[in-house]
Amino acid sequence: MFDVNEIRKDFPILERTVNGQPLIYFDNAATSQTPNQVIEVISNYYRNYNSNIHRGVHALSQEATDVYENARQKIQHHFNAARAHEIIFTSGTTHSINIVASGYSKLLQAGDELIVSAMEHHSNIVPWQMLCDRTGAILKVIPMDQAGVLDIDAYKDLLSKKTKLVFVNHVSNALGTVNPIEEIIKLAHISGAKVLIDGAQASPHIKADVQALEVDYYVTSAHKLCGPTGVGMLYGKEELLSQLPPYQGGGEMIAEVSFEKTTYADLPHKFEAGTPNIAGGIAFGAALDYMNAIGFETIAAYEQELLIYATEQLKEIDGVKIYGEAPQKTAVISFNVDEIHPYDIGSILDKMGIAVRTGHHCAQPIMDFYKIPGTIRISFSFYNTEKEIDTLIKGLKKAILMLK
Repeated sequence: MFDVNEIRKDFPILERTVNGQPLIYFDNAATSQTPNQVIEVISNYYRNYNSNIHRGVHALSQEATDVYENARQKIQHHFNAARAHEIIFTSGTTHSINIVASGYSKLLQAGDELIVSAMEHHSNIVPWQMLCDRTGAILKVIPMDQAGVLDIDAYKDLLSKKTKLVFVNHVSNALGTVNPIEEIIKLAHISGAKVLIDGAQASPHIKADVQALEVDYYVTSAHKLCGPTGVGMLYGKEELLSQLPPYQGGGEMIAEVSFEKTTYADLPHKFEAGTPNIAGGIAFGAALDYMNAIGFETIAAYEQELLIYATEQLKEIDGVKIYGEAPQKTAVISFNVDEIHPYDIGSILDKMGIAVRTGHHCAQPIMDFYKIPGTIRISFSFYNTEKEIDTLIKGLKKAILMLK
C-alpha cells in the first residue's frame, strides 16, 4: 500500500528547513530529490570499490565494471530496449541529444527537413538549429493551441519525403502536456523519417516501452528519476547507433589506435569516451529499482490526485491564469496572477520555505506564444502531499496581498 508519510522518510532533505520554515519542494520538474537508498549506493561505491572500469584486471576494477554494467541492464529492462548495448550512458538529456545531432552532421544535406514541436525545451531546439547551420537543413515547427496541445493535422502537412528527423518531447516541462508520441512516431515512419523523443519530463511519471513505441531514439536524465545529476541515457536502435560516427575521441571508445589509423569500439563504448560517471551510472540503476519497487502506475495515480487537487485550489483564487490545460497532463502547473511578475511571487514563497520555479523554464518559445515573460511553475512528485499544497495556497494568497 502506498503511504506517502513512509515514503517521505526515505528523503532526508524533506526534513530540513528553509528560512525557518519546513521545506516544501515543488520544483520536481527541474530536479527530483534523492532517497537514502540511492545516496547509500553512491556512498558505498566510493567507500568500498572505487575504481576505473573496463580497464583493470584487479578485483576492484572488475567489481566496479560488473556493477556498472548491471546498471546498464537495469536501464535496458526498465525501458524495454532489445539489447543492453542500445543504452548509452551520457551526462544527461542534453548530452544525449547532442550526440545524435552531431552524428547527423554527416548524414544530412542541404534542403533536408527536420521537424520540432513548438513546446520543446531549449536542449531539444538549439542542437538542431546548430545542425541546420552546419548542413543547410531546414527546421520546421509543429504549432500548438492555447490549451498547450500540438496540432497533429498541421504536423501531417509538414511531413514530406524531405523530412529526415522529427524531435518531440514526451511531456512538456513547462506545461505538463503529454504528447501523442505514438501517433507522432507512426506518422514520421510512414514518411520515412526517424524520431527522437525527449523523455526527460515523462520518465518520472511514465514507464516508456521503446520497443512498443518503435521509437528510434529516446533520451532522459537520472536526476529527474530520484537519481544523481550528471548522468543520463541515450537509447537508440542498434542499426541507427551503428550508423552514427563517434561524438568524442579518447580512451574507451577505441578498438585499436596507431598514429596511422584508429578503429572504434563496438556499441555502447563507441559513444562513451573517457572515464564515465561510474557512481552516477550505478546510482541511476538504483533509482530505477527504488521507483519500480513503489510502482510507476501507483506513482502516476497519486501524482494525478495532487494535480487535480492543486488545480482546483488555484482556480478559486481571483486573477490566477493557468497555462497548459491539455486533457492529458503530468503533475505540472504553470500559472500567473494578474500582472504580478512571477519572480516576485516566487521570491516571497521562498521566504516561506516553498520552492517553486519561475521564469521561462528553458522553453522561451512557449512564453512568446502566450506573450508572457514567464510563469510560476509548481511540479509534484510522489513524496509531496495535499497538506503541502494547502500551505502553498495560503502562501500564494499572502504574496498576492503583499504585491497588489
